[in-house]
Amino acid sequence: MANFTFIDLFAGIGGFHQAAHSLGGICLFASEIDSEAKRAYAANYGLEPYGDITKVSNDEIPCHDVLFAGFPCQPFSIIGNRLGFDDIRGTLFFEIARILEAKKPQLFVLENVKQLSRHNYGKTMKTIVYTLENIGYKVYWNVLNALDFGLPQKRERTIIVGFLDHSVCFSFPAIKTIGKLEDILQPDEEVDLKHFASSYILNKRLAAHSSQYYPSIWHENKSGNISSYPYSCALRAGASYNYLLVNGQRRLTPREMLRLQGFPDSFQIVCNDSQTRKQAGNAVPVNMIKSVLQEALNAKAEAQRQQGERAI
Repeated sequence: MANFTFIDLFAGIGGFHQAAHSLGGICLFASEIDSEAKRAYAANYGLEPYGDITKVSNDEIPCHDVLFAGFPCQPFSIIGNRLGFDDIRGTLFFEIARILEAKKPQLFVLENVKQLSRHNYGKTMKTIVYTLENIGYKVYWNVLNALDFGLPQKRERTIIVGFLDHSVCFSFPAIKTIGKLEDILQPDEEVDLKHFASSYILNKRLAAHSSQYYPSIWHENKSGNISSYPYSCALRAGASYNYLLVNGQRRLTPREMLRLQGFPDSFQIVCNDSQTRKQAGNAVPVNMIKSVLQEALNAKAEAQRQQGERAI
């Protein structure tokens, strides 16, 4: 499926777009409701996303080979209220189902938080899989960690992959490539002073914790417990400003946050620090999605090859 076409739903700043474009994908349509994320998307990809997907008819969406969607995670997230399909945002999954049924792309890749896989004792995932299978797709899902795909960030995500061709045999990639913080972090002398924690925060952290790693990212949980690792805990769109501190001293810069999600330095930062921080926290890990997509494209190509041999 070289030079495949795709659409990018709940697109954010285009983590799916980054992954797909690097493998020959051509974006035909994108949708994102957040105005600042739309601005960043347009600046980087030359494509203005549509707004509210619920107001976009099937006829307005072009036919495509692959559908991507990182549908809203708050209904299923550990930091949300976990209402699932009782939350209006949870029902946005059915907008994806609507488009899949109308357009029948050969492949889809969906992303959500780890908690989706066990939400409501697994009933939510069963509903999702049943819905997708009922449309006609062969469905696979797994929980993957960005740490295994060369990114120094512990970010576990539920990934759902579906094929219209039921002869496809797909396996999720099991890559174990640990990224290094040294490749992500900017030298302190190049970091604006505004990113450094106050002396009060700094002294409080140093009194409570001593790290065995350098460099490290210090993490403070809701209970005030502090830990540190040679990687970052998951970026969050709405977390405390001092949730993560580099070596216990400073906050991550916008560029560092984007790097943690696999965005190249060529990605233009056109929004302010607060918005970019939110965008990075909502983004999908590019490396993870690229590996999954490559595996899916390979599986699809192999199924087509075998079908050709049988025909002969």
